[in-house]
Amino acid sequence: MKLVLPFVLLLAFGTPAWGQAVDSQGAKQLSDDLSRYIGKKALDSGILKISADGDAYRIAFDFNALIRANPSKDSLTFNLAPFAMLVKPRSDGSWSVSSDLAPNAFVDVEGPHGVRFSVSGSAFSGIYDPGLAVFTSGAGSMAGMQVTSRDPKEPMDLSVGAGTSSLNASKSAGGGVDFAMTQTIADFVETAIVDEGETGLKVPVTMKSPRVSAEITGNGVHTRAFLDLLGFAIANQDEASLKANQAELKSLLTSALPLWERLQYSYRFDGMSVASPAGNFGLADLSATTGIDGISDNGKIDCRIEATGLTVPQRLLPSWSAALLPTDIELSFGGANLDLDSMLRKAIEAFDLNRDPPLSDEFGETLIADFMANNPKVVLGHSTVKNGNIEVAMEGEMTFPGKKPEARMIVDVAGYDKIVQTLQTAAKSDQQAAQAFSFALAVKGFGKALPDGRLEWVINAKADGSVTVNGAMLKQADPVQDDPLTDPSDATAGDNGGAGAKLQP
Repeated sequence: MKLVLPFVLLLAFGTPAWGQAVDSQGAKQLSDDLSRYIGKKALDSGILKISADGDAYRIAFDFNALIRANPSKDSLTFNLAPFAMLVKPRSDGSWSVSSDLAPNAFVDVEGPHGVRFSVSGSAFSGIYDPGLAVFTSGAGSMAGMQVTSRDPKEPMDLSVGAGTSSLNASKSAGGGVDFAMTQTIADFVETAIVDEGETGLKVPVTMKSPRVSAEITGNGVHTRAFLDLLGFAIANQDEASLKANQAELKSLLTSALPLWERLQYSYRFDGMSVASPAGNFGLADLSATTGIDGISDNGKIDCRIEATGLTVPQRLLPSWSAALLPTDIELSFGGANLDLDSMLRKAIEAFDLNRDPPLSDEFGETLIADFMANNPKVVLGHSTVKNGNIEVAMEGEMTFPGKKPEARMIVDVAGYDKIVQTLQTAAKSDQQAAQAFSFALAVKGFGKALPDGRLEWVINAKADGSVTVNGAMLKQADPVQDDPLTDPSDATAGDNGGAGAKLQP
């Protein structure tokens, strides 16, 4: 369903609400309107066929026609019939869309690098609003899906059980569309053969999860602008037409900004196990979230990864390390002060498709300099690594003054004495532990005791190469490098008649 549903969204994305009558003339009008976004070739070659079907229009997809129009050197076998959507006009100008997308379908690409994709019991229904160019509601389901790759080097089998999806959208107060889409699948299983390269070993790895879910949300998404750009791309597929109409392209690109206000994508594995010859790895829960601002003069990107209940095969680690191995991890990172708006607007205004390249290297360097002038930063948000009573927390940021990195990070640890004691005990019989124990003592010497018993390290790395920890100098600034081609003692007017510095051989 994850692969099939976007196809339906794309088809319905361009469906215009031109009228409510359902007849052959209406089917022709709908075909003409859709051709702006899919091209007349898809209709003329029979890939898409639109006809009246009772009180709705049937949009049928013919895979045989697609293969004839796009021949491939690899043999292709498929069973995707029936594949059709019913779109029914509603009194409010929207459309009801429904389809048994793939009741029992497969696509099989033959050959040494072939792949077989199959899905069963997949269906979708929803309401499409042509004014917003988006589904305002929708729901989908499938009975199962399988993907098999026959790559001779790293074959793979993927299967999932029953799944459901839903989506909702509405007009955004600030313009564009707000939407939310969720998807859940059961019984995720992926088996792959990992090629170890020079050793020639083929290592089987199987990953399982009883439940996987995903969610995508968007605020202020410029769906209509995307649709206009799609129409322009279809109408200007040849190079001459694209060059002749680049003024329109620039206008459409500018109108599409900032693309969206905010997009966020997250997924979650409710339990995960990984079986390999080295043993079994496990997680009680794994999730990841990424948020991206639209194009702005002060945008940001946020990423967060959370994992709990980590277990690893004991034979891979020395016995003393079990008490120190992280079991729960929260990692937050991203970027801030990202001025992409100025860059894109200047690039849109300056590019010329009649030049090669459309933008000069010098212009690109200017854009980068302007971007860096806004002081972009890499941000490490509050992140933690835990095991029982031991917790390592950290946060910080990095900037690039003068094109050189400068960073500040704060690290604090609860239970540091337990770390030292564990290493001290293990050091009596393990050389690695002995080395780690010496390092842990040295690090503790730089730490600052906090009222709650934690130890804290404030680390500052300057652009000149110097590093301090809690104010103590750990590394001096890098020496200033003179230009090896010049000798300052020769840069006098008397030495060369005022011609400046001499080049040294």
